[in-house]
Amino acid sequence: MTVAVTGMNAKPDNPGPGLAVARCLRESEGFEGRIVGLGYDVLDPGLYLREQCDAGYLLPYPSAGEAALLERLRAIQARESIDILIPCLDAELLGFARLMPELEQMGIRCLLPDVEQLQQRNKDRLGDLAASAGLDYPQTKPVTHAGFFYQCQQEGWHYPLVVKGQFYDAAVAHNPDQAAHAFRRIANEWGLPVLVQQFVQGEEVNLTGVGDGEGGLHGVVMMRKRAMTDKGKAWAGISIWDERLLQAAEALVASLRWPGPLEVEVLRDANGRYCLVEINPRFPAWIYLSHGVGRNLPRLLVDLINGTPRLFFIATGGTAFYSLCPGDPDESATV
Repeated sequence: MTVAVTGMNAKPDNPGPGLAVARCLRESEGFEGRIVGLGYDVLDPGLYLREQCDAGYLLPYPSAGEAALLERLRAIQARESIDILIPCLDAELLGFARLMPELEQMGIRCLLPDVEQLQQRNKDRLGDLAASAGLDYPQTKPVTHAGFFYQCQQEGWHYPLVVKGQFYDAAVAHNPDQAAHAFRRIANEWGLPVLVQQFVQGEEVNLTGVGDGEGGLHGVVMMRKRAMTDKGKAWAGISIWDERLLQAAEALVASLRWPGPLEVEVLRDANGRYCLVEINPRFPAWIYLSHGVGRNLPRLLVDLINGTPRLFFIATGGTAFYSLCPGDPDESATV
């Protein structure tokens, strides 16, 4: 069996999940397959770590279009005979979802949401989903010009605000100048519109798991962030178990009938109120924690695709992870 994994970048402040996914597969009990790393930059370190990936290839950037992606995948498939593909980056998911019929014809299997399911969890449409799961959702608005931040208080907004890209990046702004600067930087990298969101004070807790496409959520792992990079990515955290978060995630997955990996990010304030922040359509960069707590989710995904799902023990809290260096982004230790 050959499994291809994307997202092989490992920048210290914003690592991709792919290397941690490959590591989970490599270290899972009984896995004897090959792992092919797929990246977008010649400097993506996961492409060269042979202890994790048996081969590495570059893909065209999503902006090149689906035809270019399909042509490249066909060339790679002719050499590697990929059985399963695990996309790990938000920006590429839409292209892979649209190419699902072609991938199946090539013999490549995936467990991915379709285009409509992906669009339902877009950041500008999360309000209705949050309400259906009994979660709050901060006021959010798409913005196309920086002038908004100098007049937004007249419309009922108040600082601090969170300025967010469509796929990645977010910055907390405490005044109009900071917000306008963040807007221009994010728009230049990720395009328009940029989203503005009312800042919510609270403790961030995250959940990851795998949806079966029929409304079920499997292999849930949760963690609380204890340290973050300047881009809000988890640098250190600890596993937890939160029934309220589990119920909300199960409701979201059931409503979407979500197939494949996902990450649910929420903020829990001092009053115990839960506020939905994002639903990410892939494994998080901290996914190696799932192996550390005995719930190896990338392996579970492969088993689900193969029709041989496994059972896990009931998870508990108490396992910590911390990032060591760009080449080893998700080390875990039990505390």
